[in-house]
Amino acid sequence: SYTSFFYASFWKHQQRKPRGSIPLPGDIIFFDWEGDGVTDHVGIVERVENGTVYTVEGNSSDSVRQNSYPIGSSVIYGYGIPAY
Repeated sequence: SYTSFFYASFWKHQQRKPRGSIPLPGDIIFFDWEGDGVTDHVGIVERVENGTVYTVEGNSSDSVRQNSYPIGSSVIYGYGIPAY
């Protein structure tokens, strides 16, 4: 997976937020499914409401899906902040 390289680019340019932060719509959400400190999936933050992050993710059960996670979810690695 190249997600770790993608996250490293945000890290290098100080365009990131750690897990537990409140992302903004359009931020890139990075996931660590195994809890091993390595990112393995990404999505786009659609919105945040009542402590829940709503995302749009490709390759989610072989399709594009909307998903949701609690802000402090252990599977969230962090967020990248694109320079839109």
